[in-house]
Amino acid sequence: MPAARLAGPDDLAFVHDTTHAAYACYLPLLGAMPLPVSADHAALIGAGQVWLVRDGAADAGLMVLEDVADHLMIESLALLPACQGRGLGRWMLDFAEQRARHAGVPELRLYTNILMTRNIAIYTQAGFAETGREPVLHRPGFTRVHMAKRLA
Repeated sequence: MPAARLAGPDDLAFVHDTTHAAYACYLPLLGAMPLPVSADHAALIGAGQVWLVRDGAADAGLMVLEDVADHLMIESLALLPACQGRGLGRWMLDFAEQRARHAGVPELRLYTNILMTRNIAIYTQAGFAETGREPVLHRPGFTRVHMAKRLA
Protein backbone atom coordinates (compact mmCIF):
# COMPACT_ATOMS: atom_id res chain seq x y z
CA MET A 1 0.00 0.00 0.00
CA PRO A 2 1.41 3.42 -0.91
CA ALA A 3 2.05 5.99 1.78
CA ALA A 4 3.03 9.66 1.82
CA ARG A 5 5.14 11.80 4.12
CA LEU A 6 6.30 15.39 4.09
CA ALA A 7 9.73 15.82 2.51
CA GLY A 8 12.55 17.24 4.58
CA PRO A 9 15.84 18.93 3.66
CA ASP A 10 17.57 15.56 3.36
CA ASP A 11 15.15 14.65 0.55
CA LEU A 12 16.19 17.51 -1.75
CA ALA A 13 18.32 15.36 -4.07
CA PHE A 14 15.52 12.80 -4.45
CA VAL A 15 12.99 15.54 -5.20
CA HIS A 16 15.28 17.18 -7.76
CA ASP A 17 16.28 13.92 -9.46
CA THR A 18 12.77 12.47 -9.49
CA THR A 19 11.25 15.64 -10.93
CA HIS A 20 13.85 15.65 -13.71
CA ALA A 21 13.37 11.95 -14.45
CA ALA A 22 9.57 12.13 -14.42
CA TYR A 23 9.34 15.13 -16.75
CA ALA A 24 12.22 14.27 -19.12
CA CYS A 25 9.87 12.44 -21.49
CA TYR A 26 8.21 15.79 -22.29
CA LEU A 27 11.39 17.48 -23.52
CA PRO A 28 10.97 16.30 -27.15
CA LEU A 29 7.29 17.26 -27.14
CA LEU A 30 7.70 20.71 -25.60
CA GLY A 31 11.20 21.62 -26.73
CA ALA A 32 12.00 22.54 -23.12
CA MET A 33 11.61 20.94 -19.73
CA PRO A 34 8.22 21.49 -18.07
CA LEU A 35 8.03 24.23 -15.45
CA PRO A 36 8.10 21.97 -12.34
CA VAL A 37 11.67 21.00 -13.22
CA SER A 38 12.90 24.55 -12.65
CA ALA A 39 10.98 25.06 -9.39
CA ASP A 40 12.87 25.99 -6.23
CA HIS A 41 12.59 22.56 -4.63
CA ALA A 42 14.41 23.58 -1.46
CA ALA A 43 11.94 26.42 -0.87
CA LEU A 44 8.98 24.13 -1.58
CA ILE A 45 10.30 21.58 0.91
CA GLY A 46 10.87 24.34 3.45
CA ALA A 47 7.28 25.53 2.98
CA GLY A 48 5.94 22.04 3.71
CA GLN A 49 4.51 21.61 0.21
CA VAL A 50 6.39 18.51 -0.96
CA TRP A 51 5.06 15.06 -0.14
CA LEU A 52 7.08 11.94 -0.93
CA VAL A 53 5.23 8.85 -2.07
CA ARG A 54 6.53 5.51 -0.92
CA ASP A 55 5.50 2.28 -2.60
CA GLY A 56 6.64 -0.70 -0.58
CA ALA A 57 10.17 -0.15 0.70
CA ALA A 58 11.22 2.68 -1.61
CA ASP A 59 10.27 6.25 -2.46
CA ALA A 60 8.55 6.25 -5.84
CA GLY A 61 7.63 9.87 -6.44
CA LEU A 62 6.42 13.14 -5.05
CA MET A 63 3.60 15.64 -4.99
CA VAL A 64 3.81 19.40 -4.60
CA LEU A 65 0.60 20.56 -2.95
CA GLU A 66 -0.11 24.18 -2.08
CA ASP A 67 -2.85 25.10 0.40
CA VAL A 68 -4.74 28.14 -0.86
CA ALA A 69 -7.64 29.83 0.93
CA ASP A 70 -10.36 28.31 -1.25
CA HIS A 71 -8.68 25.30 -2.89
CA LEU A 72 -5.76 22.89 -2.85
CA MET A 73 -3.39 23.45 -5.76
CA ILE A 74 -1.60 20.44 -7.22
CA GLU A 75 1.58 22.05 -8.51
CA SER A 76 3.30 18.84 -9.54
CA LEU A 77 2.94 15.08 -9.55
CA ALA A 78 6.15 13.23 -10.40
CA LEU A 79 6.82 9.50 -10.39
CA LEU A 80 10.06 7.76 -11.18
CA PRO A 81 9.68 6.25 -14.67
CA ALA A 82 10.10 2.70 -13.28
CA CYS A 83 7.15 3.33 -10.93
CA GLN A 84 4.73 4.65 -13.54
CA GLY A 85 1.81 2.55 -14.76
CA ARG A 86 1.13 0.97 -11.36
CA GLY A 87 -1.76 3.18 -10.25
CA LEU A 88 0.37 5.47 -8.09
CA GLY A 89 -0.63 8.58 -10.03
CA ARG A 90 -4.28 7.90 -9.27
CA TRP A 91 -3.36 7.22 -5.64
CA MET A 92 -1.61 10.61 -5.55
CA LEU A 93 -4.71 12.37 -6.88
CA ASP A 94 -6.81 10.61 -4.23
CA PHE A 95 -4.32 11.66 -1.54
CA ALA A 96 -4.54 15.27 -2.70
CA GLU A 97 -8.33 15.06 -2.55
CA GLN A 98 -8.15 13.72 1.02
CA ARG A 99 -5.84 16.61 1.99
CA ALA A 100 -8.28 19.11 0.45
CA ARG A 101 -11.21 17.59 2.33
CA HIS A 102 -9.20 17.63 5.56
CA ALA A 103 -8.41 21.31 4.97
CA GLY A 104 -12.09 22.01 4.36
CA VAL A 105 -11.63 23.47 0.89
CA PRO A 106 -14.22 22.74 -1.78
CA GLU A 107 -11.95 22.30 -4.77
CA LEU A 108 -8.75 20.81 -6.17
CA ARG A 109 -6.97 22.69 -8.93
CA LEU A 110 -4.06 21.95 -11.24
CA TYR A 111 -2.68 22.96 -14.57
CA THR A 112 -0.80 21.21 -17.33
CA ASN A 113 0.62 22.04 -20.73
CA ILE A 114 -1.85 21.94 -23.61
CA LEU A 115 0.41 19.47 -25.43
CA MET A 116 0.28 16.99 -22.55
CA THR A 117 -2.93 15.44 -23.84
CA ARG A 118 -2.39 12.18 -21.94
CA ASN A 119 -2.32 14.11 -18.66
CA ILE A 120 -5.45 16.04 -19.61
CA ALA A 121 -7.23 12.75 -20.30
CA ILE A 122 -6.07 11.25 -16.98
CA TYR A 123 -7.23 14.30 -15.05
CA THR A 124 -10.57 14.32 -16.87
CA GLN A 125 -11.10 10.64 -15.98
CA ALA A 126 -10.33 11.52 -12.36
CA GLY A 127 -13.15 14.09 -12.30
CA PHE A 128 -11.35 17.29 -13.24
CA ALA A 129 -12.85 19.71 -15.76
CA GLU A 130 -11.08 22.32 -17.82
CA THR A 131 -11.63 25.84 -16.49
CA GLY A 132 -9.48 27.87 -18.85
CA ARG A 133 -6.36 28.25 -20.94
CA GLU A 134 -3.65 30.87 -20.86
CA PRO A 135 -0.29 31.49 -22.50
CA VAL A 136 2.76 31.18 -20.25
CA LEU A 137 4.27 34.62 -20.75
CA HIS A 138 7.85 33.71 -19.81
CA ARG A 139 7.72 30.58 -22.00
CA PRO A 140 6.68 31.58 -25.54
CA GLY A 141 4.67 28.83 -27.19
CA PHE A 142 3.59 27.27 -23.88
CA THR A 143 -0.12 27.24 -23.05
CA ARG A 144 -1.46 26.19 -19.66
CA VAL A 145 -4.69 24.26 -19.35
CA HIS A 146 -6.28 24.97 -15.96
CA MET A 147 -8.43 22.22 -14.46
CA ALA A 148 -10.49 21.89 -11.31
CA LYS A 149 -12.40 19.24 -9.40
CA ARG A 150 -15.25 20.30 -7.13
CA LEU A 151 -15.50 18.22 -3.98
CA ALA A 152 -18.93 17.09 -2.78
